[in-house]
Amino acid sequence: MAIDSLLGDRLGRHVPIGPLTTYRVGGPAAYLFHAEDEADLRLARDALAGSGLPVLVVGKGSNLLVADRGFPGLVVTLGDGFGGIDLEGTRVRAGAAVSLPVLARRTAAAGLTGLEWAVGVPGSVGGAVRMNAGGHGSDMSQVVRRFCFVDLAGGEDGEFDVDRLAYSYRHSTVASTHAVVWAEFALAPGDRHASEAEIGEIVRWRREHQPGGQNAGSVFTNPPGDSAGRLIDGAGLKGHRVGSAHVSPKHANFFQADEGGSADDVYALIQEVRRLVQERMGVRLEPELRLVGFEGAA
Repeated sequence: MAIDSLLGDRLGRHVPIGPLTTYRVGGPAAYLFHAEDEADLRLARDALAGSGLPVLVVGKGSNLLVADRGFPGLVVTLGDGFGGIDLEGTRVRAGAAVSLPVLARRTAAAGLTGLEWAVGVPGSVGGAVRMNAGGHGSDMSQVVRRFCFVDLAGGEDGEFDVDRLAYSYRHSTVASTHAVVWAEFALAPGDRHASEAEIGEIVRWRREHQPGGQNAGSVFTNPPGDSAGRLIDGAGLKGHRVGSAHVSPKHANFFQADEGGSADDVYALIQEVRRLVQERMGVRLEPELRLVGFEGAA
């Protein structure tokens, strides 16, 4: 198979996916490749050509749940070559592997405003571009101006303006086979101390209102004009448990996995909460989580 001949000793086999995610549960990847730069992404693309293998790009794994049976294809992770941050005036270019909290603090320290909200999003630039991550009144669509990606399935890729993303709430045109390389942000001149104070307040608020532990943040998107957490709480489901997973008593849209628990239990909890909220509150919730390897996942 070309994947073996092209990636050789750099190719991991039957690698656990759980440690790559904030849920820390889930089965193994059939193959894993750690890309150090854009050239490596193109090498992975060539190795996948004609293989029939599915591909999954994993960044911080903060919005991902992989089934206990694992992923039968190639998982691609990103190395230090995707970790750069370049500032030029109010223009900022950040690699796909850059942590959003790090980017928020770096830009604030440089006297730029527009990314303070990102300190509360525990993901990477690449994942945030894909899902139009946001919080505290803003999101990626407000600040991204240009981006670059490689299509590991061999389709068109390269550099594009933000219009190509066709952003909507927690959604973009970035597909599962697309590996974001970098994103360029247009920020505004600001006051360092004011931005750092805002960042401090966001961090304080999140510690007060959101749980730590093994979770991936919000499980469901907020319905128009409402809050998924309010609906789950209103349905009486705070603390509701299925096997090794439960709804957080602190924030109802956060689902916790027990140490050594099961990804399939988390998924079963998601499905049960969705069903009960629809029965009791009359609203069908839509997952924000990226669900991989579950039959009928939607």
